[in-house]
Amino acid sequence: MIQTVNSAEIAQKSLAGEALSRGEALAVLELPDEQLPGLIAAVYPIRKKYKGTTVGIQILTNARSGNCSQNCAYCAQARDSEADIAKYRLVPYEKLRGDGLIAKEKNLARHCIGLSGIRFTDKEIREFAGYVRELKKEARTHICCSIGFLTPAQAQTLKDAGVNRINHNLNTSRNFYPAICTTHSYDERIANIKMLQGLGFEICCGGIIGMGETAADAADMLFEIREINPQSVPVNFLIPIAGTGLANMDTSRLTPEYCLKVLCLARLLLPQKDIRCTAGRELYLKGREKEMLMIADSIFASGYLTAGGQSIDDAVKLVTGAGFEYRIE
Repeated sequence: MIQTVNSAEIAQKSLAGEALSRGEALAVLELPDEQLPGLIAAVYPIRKKYKGTTVGIQILTNARSGNCSQNCAYCAQARDSEADIAKYRLVPYEKLRGDGLIAKEKNLARHCIGLSGIRFTDKEIREFAGYVRELKKEARTHICCSIGFLTPAQAQTLKDAGVNRINHNLNTSRNFYPAICTTHSYDERIANIKMLQGLGFEICCGGIIGMGETAADAADMLFEIREINPQSVPVNFLIPIAGTGLANMDTSRLTPEYCLKVLCLARLLLPQKDIRCTAGRELYLKGREKEMLMIADSIFASGYLTAGGQSIDDAVKLVTGAGFEYRIE
């Protein structure tokens, strides 16, 4: 039985630095839709205390696409995917440079770079590190990489080149993880993150909602992320892509109200972190952006690796039109 929850009380608990109980977390996700405005009103002071009224807008470059050895069911780049996507080993430096200069020109918070694959050779890492080194000279933006499992030496090479944050999502709960990926384990992901933290990297760690998990799985994932203590938490909502293992996933549960409750729970459990509303926001939260930004303080613009997204200029208009300002990190 799901316990009832008092939005004002749990918000005060979060502000005091206390973790919600698992029962309280589930109650947030199961809150009746008519009580959602009160929940958002209670969560907004937490967002405002730690993040003010600014929104970080970030751009994402898919620097290496497809041909991955892993079988993540949601991913168009996965081993078993038949999705119609571009596949390439590493983009020319000019592509990264162009996106980096856009991030600089538009005063975006951070340039995120994704590379498909789970492991890389030292030669590949050195080549990419050379790109990063030049990019830091020319664009001078903060750089975050999503780059699979690194060895400590490879991670240090990237750190020395100017990467200061690594994205490594848990994606879902420990219990549900085998339903979406069997080619590596949950514990391998956590071990990789801890190694990176030991080297001094900031960590970006989040997940995907809508892959068939229960509300309890969503809550458990956020508790795991709380334990990791990352700097930023991207919350994705599944975009079913033709040719992937989740192409026919029923996403009817991803109502605007449920998506907003998930964001609220992320803010309550990780009050001081960047809560980033990422893939799927254009699909599931269209028309609810002001409420979204009362909870989340960061968004992506210009697409999500293999899926399109809102343009940078439109994202800026969205943020300012909702009464917020976008942030230069």
